[in-house]
Amino acid sequence: MTLLADLLSTVFERRYRQPARYLRNDRPLEELAGDLVGSAGETSGLALAQDILSGFGDLDDEDKLVFFRTVAGRLNIDPEKVRTALDAYEKNPCKASYRDFMTASEPRRQELFRRLNRVPGATGTLVNMRADLLRLGDKDPELDALDLDLRHLFASWFNRGFLVLRPINWESPAHILEKIIAYEAVHAIHSWDDLRRRLEPADRRCFAFFHPSMPDEPLIFVEVALTKGIANSIQSLLAEDREAHPAEDADTAVFYSISNCQAGLANISFGNSLIKQVASDLAAELGGLKTFVTLSPIPGLTRWLEREGVEWHAAAPEEMKATAAHYLLNAKSRGTRPFDPVARFHLGNGAIIHAVHPDADTSDKGRAQSGGTMVNYLYDLAKVAQNHEKFATTQEVMAADAVKSLARSAALQQTSKGNADA
Repeated sequence: MTLLADLLSTVFERRYRQPARYLRNDRPLEELAGDLVGSAGETSGLALAQDILSGFGDLDDEDKLVFFRTVAGRLNIDPEKVRTALDAYEKNPCKASYRDFMTASEPRRQELFRRLNRVPGATGTLVNMRADLLRLGDKDPELDALDLDLRHLFASWFNRGFLVLRPINWESPAHILEKIIAYEAVHAIHSWDDLRRRLEPADRRCFAFFHPSMPDEPLIFVEVALTKGIANSIQSLLAEDREAHPAEDADTAVFYSISNCQAGLANISFGNSLIKQVASDLAAELGGLKTFVTLSPIPGLTRWLEREGVEWHAAAPEEMKATAAHYLLNAKSRGTRPFDPVARFHLGNGAIIHAVHPDADTSDKGRAQSGGTMVNYLYDLAKVAQNHEKFATTQEVMAADAVKSLARSAALQQTSKGNADA
């Protein structure tokens, strides 16, 4: 999307965000939803859609569940029609039979959401609606299917071609800065001064993805420290008394916090595109940058250790370092997938495990989730595509030799301990 298109989309959205005033239809929302899907008129359809969206916002949780279950049931596919249409297409594969099969196999509730999205400003409302669905669904199979419909639509509506990358700095509008504070999910921002230290210095950057239909809502953002050498401690990066340096002197970009902002966009992936785009833009801006790494938490480490019956609270830093390396390379969930969610994310993006650091996050949260240990994932821009393909195909965890050596030493220590206990 060009800058001009972005500006026009944003201006249009802000100009026409407030719908015209009219009397709300007070019939049950479930009835209005059925009418909307069957509506042929554009004006009447917009009025119905606006009634549904505004009415849904007034419902309590119990009534929201009723709405979701009714939509999931009444606007579902008809299996018999799907079978009949598929048989017809198999016997005579042509445009008409394929169209009939597509019509039968798509739940009518997808068309409901598409028509709701025609209302100016509705995209954000639908994102919030899905957040309610995820919160209230409680693994209900019928509601899980409804969620898959929304995920399918959102994957198209929020694909990379529609997203706009914007820098966030100390001069950004206050309402955007307030949301950065609220949405920060990795290292809490405790005050405006804390935020200023992350945005204002020349060696600090922040970037966020926005959607033209939600111009005041960041979807995901990343905080970056421009450093000499690879950072091994979040305390040093965020220290109040640290000395800022010119960005031109940096040789490393450290992605130290990535936060998803919208609960209703869970499992809609933006982080992959965000990191690669920011790395590419920074490399173009600052020719001295040669290394792109994260300084990441290891949120599953202590949970996994406790599940394995390992006492970690009294472990020495170097022991914790080796244990973390072993965990990152070898702990699995659901077959061959890494147990750690952050590891799955970065390895899936084509990064490799570069280094492990003990006592790198001494906050209460850092101690609780990983014994204070953190990890660098290295993004080699020339190899990320190759690494991504290899991980996607084989689930092999790519790591630097030093990390592999640490993991082997931890495995040997566990074997020796097991033999001694025996």
